[in-house]
Amino acid sequence: MDVQGTVAPGFEPVEDAFVRNFTERGERGAAVTVYRHGRKVVDLWAGTRDVDGDEPWEQGTAQIVRSATKGVAAAVPLLLHQRGRLDLDAPVGTYWPEFKAQGKERTLVRQLLSHRAGVPVLDRPLTVAGLDEGPDAVAAQSPVWEPGTDHGYHAQTYSWLLGELVRRVTGRTIGQWIADELAGPLGLDLWLGLPAAQAHRVGRVGPVEPPATGPGALRMRPKRNVAEAYADPESLTRRAFGALVAPDENAPEYRAAELAASNGIATARSLARFYAALIGAADGRARLFAPATVALARTEESAGPDRVLVVNTRFGPGYMLHGPASPLLGPGSFGHPGRGGPLGFADPESGIAFGYVTNGLQKGVTADPRAQALVRAVRTAL
Repeated sequence: MDVQGTVAPGFEPVEDAFVRNFTERGERGAAVTVYRHGRKVVDLWAGTRDVDGDEPWEQGTAQIVRSATKGVAAAVPLLLHQRGRLDLDAPVGTYWPEFKAQGKERTLVRQLLSHRAGVPVLDRPLTVAGLDEGPDAVAAQSPVWEPGTDHGYHAQTYSWLLGELVRRVTGRTIGQWIADELAGPLGLDLWLGLPAAQAHRVGRVGPVEPPATGPGALRMRPKRNVAEAYADPESLTRRAFGALVAPDENAPEYRAAELAASNGIATARSLARFYAALIGAADGRARLFAPATVALARTEESAGPDRVLVVNTRFGPGYMLHGPASPLLGPGSFGHPGRGGPLGFADPESGIAFGYVTNGLQKGVTADPRAQALVRAVRTAL
């Protein structure tokens, strides 16, 4: 395997794990970047740019990161809160009056961010052609449970919940806010709403099967799990992921949309630098989160059985927290995986920021074996 990039002394286990992802775990094309205390210590890429092609992955190749987008988008409300523009304990309806419908008038911003709003599904799922209807659809939707009393992953509806809240507070779309306030100042190759001029940078993604046996094999629990629930068309899991009907993730119109839940596009380097900037200065650029905001990001708001993912999950306001369903580096880590592979997170205690992107999307939702092998290798290096 021809691996490109650099590894700082002591972090060689990450390169070893990266190579084994290709030889043992079905990887096609991928990149991983790790920062420590604002300095890049791992920056690797290999394989093909497209999951179904033979053009090589280049240093600047970007990929769609699915729900790892949520971790980038979560910085927006927390920075608005840090700047005094958004009260997390205010009702969502304070900023978005139409959201008060169907018994949601007491839903707090904090609950919306931590998957407690009770609207993970849409009675009438949307298509890519109807994305503009998303805010009205979630505002009119009856909650599945009383908001604030339980939690369940808002896999797709999070796009419109967070996106419309940000638009009401700032007057800008969330994609524009990220471009202006995050990607631009930090020099990130990261987009929510891919500009046509950058389309040539982005590889094609697609499903890949993990090896049937050996170190890369996917080991399923004997009890009911998210894969089984997803296969049941009547389950809350299937309905939540189906709130947006089967988009073509390689289509230009999908990539140009601004879906805070699912269609961010980034390089591994930019995903890692983003998380590095949340917890400290990175590559000479100013820190984004004040210490109090870092503490807020990893404050547990939801924990226990997740009504959508059917495993125990932990969420802060916008971020997934370290736990059995989504292992990160350690108890203080916060970030977000993407279904099938991508992962980004920060660990303030160790000063680690991590970004992994891939074009081969496997069946897992929160703990891809390739990403987990890389995280274990970072832990070993430390």
